Amino acid sequence: MSPGDEHDYRGKDQGSRPDDPYSTLGGTRQTRTRLPDGDPGHPGARRPARNSRSLVTITGIVVLLVAAIAFANRGGGSEDDASPGAKTSGSAGSAPTAATGTKPVQGKNGTIASGFAQDEQGAQSAAANYAVALGSAEMFNQEQRRDIVQSLADSSTATKLQSGFDADYSQGFLEQIGLETDGSAPAGSTFVNRTLPAGTKVKSYSSSTAEIEVWCSGLFGLTGEKSTKPVTSGWFTVTMQLKWNGSDWKILETSQRSGPSPVTGDNPVSGSDEIADAVNQFGGFTYAR
Repeated sequence: MSPGDEHDYRGKDQGSRPDDPYSTLGGTRQTRTRLPDGDPGHPGARRPARNSRSLVTITGIVVLLVAAIAFANRGGGSEDDASPGAKTSGSAGSAPTAATGTKPVQGKNGTIASGFAQDEQGAQSAAANYAVALGSAEMFNQEQRRDIVQSLADSSTATKLQSGFDADYSQGFLEQIGLETDGSAPAGSTFVNRTLPAGTKVKSYSSSTAEIEVWCSGLFGLTGEKSTKPVTSGWFTVTMQLKWNGSDWKILETSQRSGPSPVTGDNPVSGSDEIADAVNQFGGFTYAR
């Protein structure tokens, strides 16, 4: 997450989440009552006869119910057997929240995933992972920031992007949010700046360029008893202009806007130490569309 929404990934902030398969079997059931021929205590009386057809009917219904439940709960069906929300028609856009089956990339450019496919899914995966890198705590350290930008930026815009980010993360800004001159947290505290993509969307695509939006949640702040910048969460959307350089997607330009933001839940707020432990113990992911 960019710090307090002041930083915008080198762009201007543009605006500061059938039928019921168990339907009733058969039609209406009728009950036939057999009246006794006489008083049970007299020789002319007969015991009620056992209706074998009723037993067969009940047995048949039980078998049908068991078969229906087994059919509904079976696993490993074909795509046609999947629920409508899980189907895809070969296009990533047809089911935005469904897994596509594409495996994550194997390559790494430093600590950042690389080698994304030259298609819409590859561009979305690249944008999601690049948003994580640009929205990380490492961006506050000058040396690490330059490594990240040089790894992600297209050669035609690398210098411009680098200058912009260096200006954003100035010494004055670091001091304002309570960090040391090298971007590290003061003794006894932990600096948190983590971006968590919630989804991606293709705005435009060709084999050489793509415009991708990444909807993100983010964490930002300082843990510690003396912190005046407690860790908070927020929502924002990063837009990336990407270019295919012959082997991977690279960034031409980025921008950020606020939201869409859901209503805040009623979860109890965790203590500063618990947040610090979580940030240090829970690692991130390589995102793939």
